[in-house]
Amino acid sequence: MTTCTICENRCRVADGASGGCGRYRCMAGSMEECHPDRYLIVCPIAIETMPMLHFHPGGKFLQVSTAGCNFDCPGCISTVIVREMNPDGRSLRHLTPTQVVTAAMQEGCLGIAFLMNDPLANLETFLRVAQAARAAGLLVGCATNGYFTEESLARLLPVLDFVNVGIKGLTEDAYRACGGRSPEPVMRNIGLFHRSGVHVEVACMHRRDNSAELMELARRVEEISPAIPLQVMRYIPLETADPQWEPTIRESERLVDELRGILRHTYLFNCPGTQQLDSRCPECGASLLRRDFYGPMGAKLISADESCPHGFTALKLRGQPCGGGFQEGDFQGGYPFTRALEIVQAMLIALGVRDPAEVGRVWETMLGPENLRELHQAIQQPCSYMDLLRHFGELTGRPKQAAALIDFIENRMVQVTRGLIGAPCRPRVYYAMGRPLFAIKGKRFENQLVRLAGGESVNQKLDLTGRPGMTIDRQTLIDLNPEVIIISSFLSNPVADFYDECLQRGIEVDAVRNRRIYTPSLPSSDFGGPRWVLGLLYLANVLHPDRFRFDLYREADLFYRQFHGIAFSRASINRSFAKPDIDWHWA
Repeated sequence: MTTCTICENRCRVADGASGGCGRYRCMAGSMEECHPDRYLIVCPIAIETMPMLHFHPGGKFLQVSTAGCNFDCPGCISTVIVREMNPDGRSLRHLTPTQVVTAAMQEGCLGIAFLMNDPLANLETFLRVAQAARAAGLLVGCATNGYFTEESLARLLPVLDFVNVGIKGLTEDAYRACGGRSPEPVMRNIGLFHRSGVHVEVACMHRRDNSAELMELARRVEEISPAIPLQVMRYIPLETADPQWEPTIRESERLVDELRGILRHTYLFNCPGTQQLDSRCPECGASLLRRDFYGPMGAKLISADESCPHGFTALKLRGQPCGGGFQEGDFQGGYPFTRALEIVQAMLIALGVRDPAEVGRVWETMLGPENLRELHQAIQQPCSYMDLLRHFGELTGRPKQAAALIDFIENRMVQVTRGLIGAPCRPRVYYAMGRPLFAIKGKRFENQLVRLAGGESVNQKLDLTGRPGMTIDRQTLIDLNPEVIIISSFLSNPVADFYDECLQRGIEVDAVRNRRIYTPSLPSSDFGGPRWVLGLLYLANVLHPDRFRFDLYREADLFYRQFHGIAFSRASINRSFAKPDIDWHWA
């Protein structure tokens, strides 16, 4: 038996066998990587997409991602690539370290960043790339769960410039749930990174039940260095994760205010429209680096203000802010890529696919950059969405199931269209995500549903960049004067909190005056998976209550029984695009 020293699980592995993560095999007494030099993603990103906030802000880096992980965390946002992607499949391409470095230099990148899955899954590959990148004068970093052994970390430290360490909690229970044993190796390694001169940022998840634990984490990080940024990720219940532990945006913002009393550089993610992504001068409070929400776990640098007399030195940045402005391609860069995979998976599950290998074979047909762009465009319109369903029905030998699903959706669309005949007007509708001033792009699917449901989307009058949109100013929203406001069903916000903020900010529009603010009653039902048809029915009800009274729970139960083979349970639905509920499993 040989002990694997890659991660602190230190698996005992027989010759010819694999360790617990399945990424290394024991050969003649030494652990060898099973799938070396194979990449799922190689594309340029802005460093905030990683996310890193105090390291060369706005800098352009080359993202590399493989497949697999040494952990198996409940509700992992990367489940589709760490557990369900075939590491031997055609979705991954073979690249030498030289080819990866060449790609970074051709793209004009400052360096290379390994993210989305863990470099612990391909440590030898990452080390070879890091050494080649260093030799070429490039910076090297990664996002990791930090569960390195001291032996493996000693090999990595000499070639590492920056790291984002995601800590799962401060209890043994939290680590056992992920397949580890204890948080102490991670805390030890954070200290080792810092003392070795590596720029460190620490990420953690905020759930409703762990606020006290995060306060203790902040204290322990502060003991290592008060300059270390702490990234607080508001919990998004995905996969098997329980939705009851999802905090509101207001709850997470209050916690971050408290945490800043311990670690001044604490930031909040997964809260569209929050100002707690900004870097403020600790002396005068000026906003030095202004950022916006940029998809799950991501941020976007909007501006760098040098007018503060204390300057950027007060932030203890590693590297000065760059010009910024780099925009990733559709579904490229960071976690939106996993959303693309999930949307395809959602369609296939609704067609009756119950084998993840079959999903993998479909993924392999559509993972090139051009195909991702086409997918992104196709899912923004109901008609082209139907074409995708037909296409996937043919690919999987399920044309009848695809026809049945399309018939279900089109039947409801026809009911709504007929019900709108003779409607005297279309109410002006504003679609927000999270906070009142975060506007969803006009071309996105949610705004197409508004049109189908008999509304006029005011978002389509705005020139919005970012993804899925961007923060606008108060006067812009007032000038639009929407009669109805819809809050996205993905990264949502309670209507009461949203309404209170509108009053506090003086957002005097018809929708606020008449309290016509709504959020779909089912999570993730207005974008992504085919259950968007339920979101359409919801919108029809709220935009034209005199014409529509769809029984949403009856419709949801019909949909779930016919296309998922299970009864609908509102308590079991979370924010996953793909999986029908938290109890659903592959056959």
